[in-house]
Parts: sequence; C-alpha cells; structure tokens
Amino acid sequence: MRDDFGSESRGERPGRDSRGGRNDRRERGDRNERRYSGDRDNRRSGARSDARGGRDREDNRQRRDRFSPQRQGFREDRMNQKLSEPDLHEDIDINDLDRAVLQDLRVLAKDNADRVAKHMIMATTLLADDPQLALRHARAAKNRAGRVGVVRETNGIVAYHAGEWKEALSELRAARRMSGGPGLLAVMADAERGLGRPEKALEIGRGPEVAELDPAGKIELGIVLAGARHDLGQHEAALATLQRLNPSLDSRDPDSARLSYAYADALLALGRRDEARTWFTHAADIDQDEMTDAAVRVEELS
Repeated sequence: MRDDFGSESRGERPGRDSRGGRNDRRERGDRNERRYSGDRDNRRSGARSDARGGRDREDNRQRRDRFSPQRQGFREDRMNQKLSEPDLHEDIDINDLDRAVLQDLRVLAKDNADRVAKHMIMATTLLADDPQLALRHARAAKNRAGRVGVVRETNGIVAYHAGEWKEALSELRAARRMSGGPGLLAVMADAERGLGRPEKALEIGRGPEVAELDPAGKIELGIVLAGARHDLGQHEAALATLQRLNPSLDSRDPDSARLSYAYADALLALGRRDEARTWFTHAADIDQDEMTDAAVRVEELS
C-alpha cells in the first residue's frame, strides 16, 4: 500500500478509534506550501462521468459569465465591491512588501497596483489580531487583481486563518494554477480537515508534488497528515506518519519543536504517557518562540 507521503509502505495498519491531537493546526498559513487529485474518477461509470462533465462545463460557463466584463451589471458589481473596501491607512509604505510581490503587481495599472499592495500589507498586519478584517482587505486585493497568483495566494492563506476553509481551498487552488510549484500543500490539506474531510487531506499527501517540498515543508505536511489520521481514529498510523519524519531528541530547530510536539501528542493518544512527557519536555525546551503549549502539556502530565 502507499503511505501518507506517496511512497510504498509495508505492514502499516490503522490503530484504535479515538480522537487525538489538538495543536497541529496552528501557524500553518505562514508557509508557501497544488492540490493533487487521485484517480477515483476512473472507477466511476461512463454515464456518471459524462453527467458530471456536463455539470462541470456548465459551472465553468457560469463562472466565466460571472467575471466577464460583457456581463450585464459587471461594472456596477465591481464599483460596489470597491466602494465596500475597508479603509487604508495613509502611512502605508508599499515598499514593505517583498520585491518579488511588487514585481508581480507591475502587470496592473500603477494606482491599482498601489492599492492592491496596501490591502495586502493590511491583510498580513491584521491577521493575528483581527482575521476577519484582514480577510476583507485580502478580498479587496483579490477583487482588484484576481489574475495575479500571489494575490490569490494571500487571500487563500488569510481565509485559512479566518476559518473560511472553502474560500481558502478555492483561492489556493487558483494560485497554484497560476504559479505552480509544490507550495501550499500543508495549508490545503489542513483546510480539508477543517471541512471534515480528512480522507481528502490524505489524498493530498499522496500527490507527486510532495517530493518537491523542502524539509520544513515535509514536516508541516506530515504534521497535518498525522492530524488527519487522528481525525479518523487511526492513532497508530498517525504515529507511523510522524516517525517517517525522523523526530529526534537531539534536534534544536523550530520546525523540530512542532514535530516533537505532534509526536508527543501521538504517543499520548496511544496511552504512552511517559514517552509523551519526554517528547513534550523536549518540545518545550527548543520552542523558543512558544509556537506550541508544550510547557503546559508537561505540567499536565507531571
């Protein structure tokens, strides 16, 4: 059988049914992590596939009509969207944005590009304290620059933090179609979990693009996939997923802090309290930025 990372696995069996893990959905949107669809459609009858294909074509036609400048009321809708935009601070410096992002925005008229840049800055600035207002800014940027991949990506990540899972997936898929690459996999998989679809999260982990992720990206995705296994009550499989990432008590980097925390949580879900306390303690020791509540978990188990 194939494991959660798309490679061959031998002898792995699901574990007992109970839910575990509680901190593995934090701070994932900050990474630049293309949803991969499996071959399930090949198992469906031709009649059902044809019917769905017809619906898809109709949906695509309606979507094109919705965003077509020739559509009746298009100008009025765009004007209303701009009038409803959240206010921008006068002292925003667009040069605070990454140069690569500013370069991507150069396809827009200068005044429009400046406003899009300011909305993006506001979205990222407000994300921690007011995710709903941050999302309004991200949407405003998207409404002005919907064909710029980095703008759609920002909208998707902010929507993820605001708990708008469907919007997050839609925007991140659009961004990946525009930009390509292996990024955003962990965020998209976790959004599927947010929608109550852990099986789809696991499908993402079996995609070929997983091999293109850097070590930090693989850790992020692995933590999400382990969380999906916990959602399904498969705690032994969750632990095996994390073991393939080679957690170590000698690790010192921030990414390893989150991996150690997730590994401790998986051990605890299996009733291995002493081992879990050891790994929570290690996570607390190296978690200088307090990305986890490992220290609290150590106290709970002491």
